[in-house]
Amino acid sequence: MQEKPYFCPNCRSNRVKFSVISSVSQRFMKDAISGSIQEVNEPQQIQDSEPMIQCNVCNFAGNELRFIKQAEREPRAMTPTNPTYM
Repeated sequence: MQEKPYFCPNCRSNRVKFSVISSVSQRFMKDAISGSIQEVNEPQQIQDSEPMIQCNVCNFAGNELRFIKQAEREPRAMTPTNPTYM
């Protein structure tokens, strides 16, 4: 994942709450008659060229570059803050 801001291209409100979706492959064998599982192998991570990102507000999922490009098109305005400590 890149160290760049995201912005959801679907709901256009979320800039902070996201999930990374990864895929795994797990081989198994079943009995042809009963359907019971006979053998299960360890899950293996499937390497994707680009991670899939999911917005945790609207559940839209797309490639990472789409979220990055949306953030570049609509950058977050920096507002000055002046906290007062008493």
